[in-house]
Amino acid sequence: MPIIEAQAQYAAALKAGQKCYREAVIKGEYPYPQVLDEILDEHLAAGRQELGVINIPTDAIVGTKSQGRRNAFAANFMPLLPMESEFGMKWVTLCDANLSSEGIRDPIRCFEYLGRFYVEEGNKRVSVLKSFDAPTIAGQVTRILPARSEDEEIRIYYEFVDFYRLSKLYRVRFSRPGAYRKLQAALGLELDHVWTEDERRSFLAALSAFERALESAYGEKYPGTSSDVFLLWLQLHSLSEVREMSAKQLAASIAAVMPDARVQSSLQPIDVSTEPEESGKHIISKLVDAVLLPGHLNVAFINERPPEQSPWIYAHELGRRKLEAYFGDKLSVLSYNALEGCETDALFDCAVKDGAQMIFATTPTLIGACRKAAAKYPDCKILNCSVSMPFAGVRTYYSRIYESKFISGAVAGAMSRTGRLGYIASSPIYGVPAGINAFALGAQLTNPDAKVLLRWTCVSRDAISELRALGCDMFSNRDIVTAEQQRDKYGLCSMEGDGSLKTVLSPVWDWGEFYIRIVQSVFSGTWDEAGDRAQKAVNYWWGLKSGVVDVRCAEDIPSSMAALSDIFKRGIISGLIDPFLREIRRQDGSLVCDGSRSLTPEELLNIDWLCDCIEGSIPDFDKLLDMSKPLVRLLGIYRDNIPPDKDGVQI
Repeated sequence: MPIIEAQAQYAAALKAGQKCYREAVIKGEYPYPQVLDEILDEHLAAGRQELGVINIPTDAIVGTKSQGRRNAFAANFMPLLPMESEFGMKWVTLCDANLSSEGIRDPIRCFEYLGRFYVEEGNKRVSVLKSFDAPTIAGQVTRILPARSEDEEIRIYYEFVDFYRLSKLYRVRFSRPGAYRKLQAALGLELDHVWTEDERRSFLAALSAFERALESAYGEKYPGTSSDVFLLWLQLHSLSEVREMSAKQLAASIAAVMPDARVQSSLQPIDVSTEPEESGKHIISKLVDAVLLPGHLNVAFINERPPEQSPWIYAHELGRRKLEAYFGDKLSVLSYNALEGCETDALFDCAVKDGAQMIFATTPTLIGACRKAAAKYPDCKILNCSVSMPFAGVRTYYSRIYESKFISGAVAGAMSRTGRLGYIASSPIYGVPAGINAFALGAQLTNPDAKVLLRWTCVSRDAISELRALGCDMFSNRDIVTAEQQRDKYGLCSMEGDGSLKTVLSPVWDWGEFYIRIVQSVFSGTWDEAGDRAQKAVNYWWGLKSGVVDVRCAEDIPSSMAALSDIFKRGIISGLIDPFLREIRRQDGSLVCDGSRSLTPEELLNIDWLCDCIEGSIPDFDKLLDMSKPLVRLLGIYRDNIPPDKDGVQI
């Protein structure tokens, strides 16, 4: 009886092989298993590693080491030769052994290159076991290491090699750099933690259950790899929840992270909105909207601390008050402040329970709670004050403060007697290097010989004294977060004869303007228009033209400098002046822009270089003060290379 079953298995496998072959030919694809010797010149490889006998994921076996009998198999390793052939009879004999109590026990011999396996001995064993959908196949494996390079695939592969050394897992494959370290952190493991057998078993059980649910819901039509989706899921859930959730709950939780998975698989995952948009709807659509769109909105603000404890949050509190005053009875607004020991997740639950239809979270560190709330309450509009966050369910907002910094630089260059300008930066997060460079470019417009000396508050506790000692007579210090706040030594300062600092002007923030325009977009129907564009994460990054940022001159500023500030402000608002539309070189002398084009918003946000007139550097993560590290982990320009903080141990 077993031999009959083996023959039936061959017939089914032959049919699958012929189908795979035909489909490949029609698509113009190679119809046989790949051949490693044709893909790789091993003389160019970096070396070999003997891995011993391991359980190889069957779907990762894609080809053969040499040409051999490749024409006997289709690309899926199913047979192509008749059952009556010598090959077919040997295949049936192996299949018969597999069906018996004896089974196929001898490991195959193969090579691994870039996470894919190429068989040297045991092609028919692979074919038989693949026909039974065996999840793994035992194999004696030699790893061939590629030459190191900055190619993303190579970088990800070497991150996998490091991960494999710790975990001995081949099942986990990511498509983006930094993900293996994030997985270790999400599981609560130190980055150098060596996994135990129990940890592997527990993790693989959860991963398998998750992948079954993912395949049941989406087949193979999901972005990236199953590990990519699982990591996003783990950022919102614990490993144990895979086992605790019902099939329906697990499917719903996967559906909640799928928009983020699609966004992050995009080459440009974030849609940067640089100016408020007016509706382009036809008059009939506007009449329909007048009936369907809300006439009243419940809005909540969530702060990680009370406003009186933080100038930044107080600026948003003033924005909230301005929003309330503007809309009056059309708006109901509530505020929630996280007190010591308070779980921020609970504040979102409370806000939604109280009827919130839109939530503004005023600091970047609340992004995790925002993501959980967005997955839990998909009908609630959630925004986080941060920048460059690739999450579809949470819109982010910040401002192009670099435009005001450019004006500060122009005034500083014109007023300086020494040509040495001090710049005190906060942290190396997205958007900050653009402000530093814009200040330097503005200074060079009015003082071509000016030098900008850079220091960081995230590194030095007394940057002002350091810059004074270096001969600076103008200083770009911390900004005034609102026009109402009077603070000494904020903004652009000049050094007086007695060594004291005097404020000349400062960039200021007016979050009320942003909140008014965003709430108005809900009332007018343009909110959904922004979200529909290419299904990307939406990041509002507005500048002087929107009124969200401005430049405030001191009352006793020289009239010529006030006029200069106003000229540049009007020029930027009108579009006649672009701070970065000129020849720009990095500190190493390389050309960034030849002056023939403007830098895109994505280029500006992701600036990780400094202009050649700047003396100083962007600090490494390990040089930062401890209090600065959490924000840089979230928004740092090199965040993908920062060792992530581990959560509570899950396995």
